[in-house]
Amino acid sequence: MSNQEYDFQWEHLGDIRDGRPNLGEMTSVATYRLMQYTLRDVLTKELGYEKALDILSKAGMKAGEEFCRNMLDTSLEMNDFIEHLKDVLIELKMGVLRVEKMDMDSLKMVFTMSEDLDCSGLPIIGVEFCDYDEGFIAGILKVYTGQTFNVKEVDCWATGERICRFKIDLAE
Repeated sequence: MSNQEYDFQWEHLGDIRDGRPNLGEMTSVATYRLMQYTLRDVLTKELGYEKALDILSKAGMKAGEEFCRNMLDTSLEMNDFIEHLKDVLIELKMGVLRVEKMDMDSLKMVFTMSEDLDCSGLPIIGVEFCDYDEGFIAGILKVYTGQTFNVKEVDCWATGERICRFKIDLAE
């Protein structure tokens, strides 16, 4: 396989316990953000703002799909699945998910995330910053339901809120 043919697979994450017997599976949020924000910076400068956001969202989508397939129990009913998702996100210290609204008929939802990896504690920069998270949520829901979702962040720590809020609906 050449680098030009690379297609991410969950197994590519490797055996972290074996590879990091002394340091373990956890790292600091600052380390995660350093990787994400420098990548965002380079993508923006090389490709432009809109293309960078599109790539980050698509990467989040791929991550969400793989996360759902490998970390979540998709056999659960929707309410139980969401509770399971909440528990896994907390267990992995990724954030605290809360459902503000969920219409099971139309599949319109509003989720909030607090203490998230991407932006909780950021300075106010005036723009929503969680493009990767939009894709991540859409990817999870796509694998779980088999349907495509639009996920849009409407409130963000980086715009002065204390949580990130995502409006979710089925794609046309």
